[in-house]
Amino acid sequence: MQSRFANSRYSLIGYVLLIALAYFLVTRTLLVVMAFPEADLSIIAFIKTYFLGLIYDLAFYSYALIPVTLYLLLVPERIWQTRLNRGFVRLAIFATLYGLGFILAAELLFWDEFSVRFNFISVDYLVYRREVTDNIRESYPLPLYLGVIFVVTLFVYWLSRAKVKLALSVREPFRQRLAYAAGLLLLPLLSFLLVNQDLRELSTNSYQNELASNGPYQFIAAFKNNELDYYKFYKTLPDSKAASLLQKEISDGREAAPSFDIRRHIDNPGSERHLNIFLVMVESLSADFLGTFGNADHLTPNLDRLADQSMLFTRLYATGTRTTRGLEAVTLSIPPTPGRSIVKRVGHETNLWSLGNVLKQKGYDVEFIYGGRGYFENMNTFFAGNGYGIIDQSSTPDEEMRFTNAWGMADDDLYTQAIKAADTAYQANKPFFFHLMTTTNHRPYTYPDDRIDIPSGSGRPGAVKYTDWAIGDMIDKAKRKPWFKDTLFVIIADHTSGSAGKVALPVSKYHIPLLIYSPAHVAAQKVNTLSSQIDVAPTLLALLNMDYDSAFFGKNILAMQPEEERALIGNYQKLGLYAENRLSILSPKQRMTKQVNPDAPDPVETEVVATDADIERDIAYYQGASYIFSQHLNAWKYN
Repeated sequence: MQSRFANSRYSLIGYVLLIALAYFLVTRTLLVVMAFPEADLSIIAFIKTYFLGLIYDLAFYSYALIPVTLYLLLVPERIWQTRLNRGFVRLAIFATLYGLGFILAAELLFWDEFSVRFNFISVDYLVYRREVTDNIRESYPLPLYLGVIFVVTLFVYWLSRAKVKLALSVREPFRQRLAYAAGLLLLPLLSFLLVNQDLRELSTNSYQNELASNGPYQFIAAFKNNELDYYKFYKTLPDSKAASLLQKEISDGREAAPSFDIRRHIDNPGSERHLNIFLVMVESLSADFLGTFGNADHLTPNLDRLADQSMLFTRLYATGTRTTRGLEAVTLSIPPTPGRSIVKRVGHETNLWSLGNVLKQKGYDVEFIYGGRGYFENMNTFFAGNGYGIIDQSSTPDEEMRFTNAWGMADDDLYTQAIKAADTAYQANKPFFFHLMTTTNHRPYTYPDDRIDIPSGSGRPGAVKYTDWAIGDMIDKAKRKPWFKDTLFVIIADHTSGSAGKVALPVSKYHIPLLIYSPAHVAAQKVNTLSSQIDVAPTLLALLNMDYDSAFFGKNILAMQPEEERALIGNYQKLGLYAENRLSILSPKQRMTKQVNPDAPDPVETEVVATDADIERDIAYYQGASYIFSQHLNAWKYN
């Protein structure tokens, strides 16, 4: 049988399989080396990682061979023997080998950036090719990498040329080809039935789970699972109970009702103040970049100085790991629903209860001001549909952008546009709310020369220091404006610079800064309340003493009682609630776990039941968020 297979066209599948497994093995081994200190690989874990990895490798290959199997089956003998077919097959094999080399390099670079296999981020990168292609071109010596892959591919193909030649020369009747094809096409069916994402959950150490995966397989899985039905995949409570718990969480002493309709009237004491809001959301600004939070590299002298003069929130956490999650949380005050963020759910992302809509109703000039092109990540559609005007790179004259890179204009050019818009609003006698989103603190980490003492493009520290310089420069320029005195400058991150850790939701990797600077209106102080990005909108409105109707999940941080403190954090599938040094996690397949002291070197994780009070609190937030969004109960309605 072996000799018979060797004299079959289908031997090509076997040869390429061996090469592909070699590439996958090399990839996994290099990633093990890169992640070795964090992966905690014992001998048993090491064996499990490679064994499960092989299963995923074979599963991906079984799917990939479907079109190849059909081609080898259906091409008649008279065409198989032609020069055209032989040339096509050789080219296809060379392209496949080159693709394997490209995937190997891409996985290493992706891991270096995110410490995970391909996931939703890689899918997004495929969708937004212009920004991503420019970013890769500016970040890496692309011609060198592609050239090395080409040379290696030539060598591998040269080693396999005799086997390819033999397979191209065989004559094989259709009945024999059909027998092979029938057997091979059973493999993807078996993979579909037996292999899923659950297999890779071999450990509580997330690095081990990622190493046991296959990058291309994960890429396809990310396409399939970009949105998850909460009720189908997660543990639920009866809607009436979950609703009552959620109402209790968000209410201000009102009786908890068994309804998910959380719309209510917020009465903030004091006379309403129509102060301007200049909200700067900084790309990837982890709290631990700031000297205020213990960093000794002196990267943020301006932010550290502002922190001393501001209302500084020391225990605020991002809801997710992507820009769109931060935008969603601050704008809509909603927990992260499983799957992709609301910003990117085309057709369902507009006409929602947003901070912009509330302030627009109050007579504010409301603008989303972005350093890049706002079609990226569907941001323009999201903000335009929720009460905001749009200012972005595409609407900014070229001569007013002195420096741009793959992601957009430099931060100081962005602030120039925002200050110009503030001048226009002031002249029109309108208060303004501007939500800015920066781009510089992102690979390729390039910025204008002569701003700081770290060369452009040299890495994250330089980008952080330039980001800090640009904020300081913006504040200095704003101080010379007549609207400065009556403006709240709000500085917050969208997410941290990295969320990888030994556990699925490493709490410390979600810690971000929030400071509110307004010398004439906000006293310098530290607020140590545990809180979330979803609490930013209610807190800002409370600082303005504004009464308003609300469908927000968040609360005024300044009025929170100790028992109300919590942070909501998640990734694409795991949904967490952090409170009282405990992290409760909901996972697909209705799994529930709790970590005690999640910041410990080896946090203790235990399976829990739904009657656990922390888990029920966790379920109430996320079940409620999914229900409310799906039933449009947070749709903007103003009478």
